[in-house]
Order: sequence, then structure tokens, then C-alpha cells
Amino acid sequence: MKPNRRQFVKTNLLGGLAAALPLTEFGAFDAQGPSSSPNPRYARLDEILKQPVLKRELFTTPIIIESLELLRYRDDFLCRVRSRDGAEGISVGHSELNALYPIFLHKLRPFFLGKDARDLDLLLERVFIYGFNFRYNGISLGTPLATIEFALLDLLGRIAGKPLGQLIGDLHRREVSVYQATEYREKSVEESLDLIKRDVAEYNARALKIKIGGLMFMTTDINAVAPPGRTEAMIPLIRKTFGDSMALFADANGFYSVEEAIRVGKLLQEYRYGFFEEPVMFEWREETRQVADSLSLPIALGEQEYSLHGFRWLIANDAIQIVQPDNYYFGGMIRSMKVARMAQAFGKQCTPHMSGGGLGFLYMMHFVSVLPNAMPHHEFKGLRTNVRFECKTSPLKVTDGKIQAPTGPGLGVDLDPDYIKKHQQVSG
Repeated sequence: MKPNRRQFVKTNLLGGLAAALPLTEFGAFDAQGPSSSPNPRYARLDEILKQPVLKRELFTTPIIIESLELLRYRDDFLCRVRSRDGAEGISVGHSELNALYPIFLHKLRPFFLGKDARDLDLLLERVFIYGFNFRYNGISLGTPLATIEFALLDLLGRIAGKPLGQLIGDLHRREVSVYQATEYREKSVEESLDLIKRDVAEYNARALKIKIGGLMFMTTDINAVAPPGRTEAMIPLIRKTFGDSMALFADANGFYSVEEAIRVGKLLQEYRYGFFEEPVMFEWREETRQVADSLSLPIALGEQEYSLHGFRWLIANDAIQIVQPDNYYFGGMIRSMKVARMAQAFGKQCTPHMSGGGLGFLYMMHFVSVLPNAMPHHEFKGLRTNVRFECKTSPLKVTDGKIQAPTGPGLGVDLDPDYIKKHQQVSG
């Protein structure tokens, strides 16, 4: 790695982070046995992966999972879990369950029924190593699994009387600073700028992420390419429009080749953007490292990464400086926290990618509230949701670029009973 990049990251992003967390005797199936690689960092990362995340000591007696329901109302999903002793937890599922619910019903639900919820760390590892990981991966497994994990954490939080985040970490912040995540890649520069201005004004944003590069999967024209000159125009225009006080970030969603990513990255550096997300395809790990080694700009990645072992390589080989696990896509908060811990051990930061819709912003806030190596700003896509709920401990409004995390037990909100009643149980 070039010295200028390392010094930039140390000075501008990461100062004062703690070293590795203390070890425990808990085994991690994602990192069995000694590594055959000569990289000495792997041994330290493997020890971190062995540490439990859930604070099992909060629960003195077994909490046996008696029932696990998936409920649906139109395209909205809820997961409701009950213990043998009558405790209940609920989560709001991701809209992707519209396509993935059979995995929830036929693979994951039978696995969790009858198990002790206190063993959640081990259950998640068993799913990924001895369960279904040979046949299902990425979002297809992670999204339904996270929906179950969130419901179990809500149940455990209500039993322990603690917010969801404080079941998996120690409180570091009650307010979460957010960055406004915008899209509009398919629109002209002028139209994009007007829409971005609107979004920033709505939430009085102090930080902003723009999309650069080419078009995405929802583009109907399969022959479409990046509009010529759009990225080169947008990068300086956004800085000029919002000024030096606005924190700016850019996301390419894996669009570029190595050479183009380096060229665009240097332009982002010139206009003082804070990170470059997914400059090349996420699974191009060596190529990601090539881009990182050519820039002083921090590289961020993780939205699509589905493997703890993949993050292990990226961290050990300094391919990225910011990890971005998605709490839904990656299979929940416990696995995401393992990624954050690995990153912390080597002076790297974490900011979760946030899926849109539902109550994704709430799960993000609980996770960030207990992140010791959190970035200054975290992804936010607005407060619009179909879910009806009441929060007694936070207004859940953006004020000066920050949102106060709920402090009530579990998710910290109560879903409207009438809203829940609209949902019907999903069957095979």
C-alpha cells in the first residue's frame, strides 16, 4: 500500500480506534483451523471470528423457540416469534421476501424451531457452514435469515429490557449522523441535481452520497451504457453546489474496470470526496486492491459481499478501508458485527449499507449505536414507510443531520396492532 493512502486514512478517518477485542473460547465455523496463507493478519482475524457477539450472560434460563411465523400484507412482511414461555418478538421483513419466502418457510424455520434463542451466535454459524450455504448464498439466504434474527433479538431485548443494539455491543452513541443516499443515475445532470437538492433540503442533510458510472439492473435497455461525460460533470458540480462543509461520498456499484476506477477515483480525490464505494465488481478482490493501492481515497465495500471469509481477505490484504455489511443481505446484525470487529482490529471503519423500505433505518440505527469504529455518517434513504408504529423514546426525526436511536426494549417501537392484524400467515 502506498504511504500517502495509509496516512490519509489514519489522519482523516480513523484516529484513535481500539486494537483487537479480547478473545473468548467460543468457536467460529467460518474460520476453522490454521490459515495456509502466509499473511500474518489471518490468525488475528480468525481469533476475532471466534468471539461471541450476543451477550448470552443476560439470559440465565433457556429460551426455546416455540413458533416462528411469516406474515404478509400485500408486499409488506412481518416475522413473529414466540418462546415456549410466552415471550414474543417481531421484525419487519425486507421486500425481497416477496421472492425469497420459500427459503424462510422450508429451510430456515424448521431449523430454528425448538432451539434455544440464547445460542443465536452458534445457530447462525451452523446455518452458514453446516446448513444451506452449499445451495443458497448472498441475499437469497441472508435476507430471510436476518428477518428471523431481528425477531429473535426483539424477543431477547424485551426479555432483558434492553435495546436491540445493546444485546450485541456496548453503547457508543445515542444519536446517529446520517448521509443522504441518492440515486438518479439514469437522469441528466440537470435533473439529477434538482432531485438531489430536493432530498438534501427535505432532511437538512449534512452528508451526501451520489451514484456515478453506468446504469443499473433496473435499466430496461440492455444495451445502455454510461451517459458520456455525466460522471465527470457530476463530481465537481456536487462539490460546487453544496460547498466544502458537505461530506460527500460516491458509489459506482461495481461499474468500472480497474483503469477507469483509478481515473475516476483521482477525480473524486481532487474534489475531496470521503470514500469510493464498489469501484469495480465486488467479487473482484484483487482488482479492488489494485484500485485501493493507486488512490489515497478510502475504498468502501460490503453491500453485496456475503461471506465472512471474503471480508477477512479484504481486510487482511488492505483492499478496503471501510466495511459496509448490509444488515439484511448479510444475514443479520451478529454477522455484521463480526465484520466490524475484524475491521476495527486493523484500524478500519464500518458503516452499514442500508436497504430501503420497511424499518431498515431503525435496524441501522441500533447497529450503529454500538459500533466502536463507526464512520461519522451512515446511509439513510428517508423515513417513508408503510409500517405503522409508535416510538415512545425518540421522535425519529432528522435534526441537524442526526436521528436519535430508540432506547426502549428490543426494536424500541410498538407496531400498531391493527396494522399487524392486516397481515396473514404465509404458508408453503
